[in-house]
Amino acid sequence: MLVEQSIPPLPEGFTLQRITNEDYDKGALRVLEQLTVVGEVSKESFETYVSEQSDKHITITIKDPNGEIVGISTLLIETKLIHGFSKVGHVEDVAVDKSMRGSKIGLSMLKYLTNLAIENGCYKVILDCDEKNVGFYEKCGFSRAGVEMQYR
Repeated sequence: MLVEQSIPPLPEGFTLQRITNEDYDKGALRVLEQLTVVGEVSKESFETYVSEQSDKHITITIKDPNGEIVGISTLLIETKLIHGFSKVGHVEDVAVDKSMRGSKIGLSMLKYLTNLAIENGCYKVILDCDEKNVGFYEKCGFSRAGVEMQYR
């Protein structure tokens, strides 16, 4: 059984909120580009992405006191056909601006999304990460489980 965890306080003046259309100009893609290749994203495509957010697809941002995004991540909630239609939370695309790494912003996002998954009835929360990031996720309470496979 998952147990909600306390969320570390954000630095003074920082805010955590769901993604908005205005985040296109506030650095959402810039921060994600520090994680992976983003590609071309038009403002219209970004706004479509925001409009498709739901109780099962939640992207959050952390903004600094100037309103610039310094952290972004997504939670997807999957309802399974097994285990009595149980739910699994999938954390995706955890990105923290390089200037803010070590400030517990990543930990705050993970704890927030994990708590949100628990509130939505998820029996587990999973994520995939590069080997170099395993230590960070272990510090955040995650543990190795299984093997990731992909088809491209």
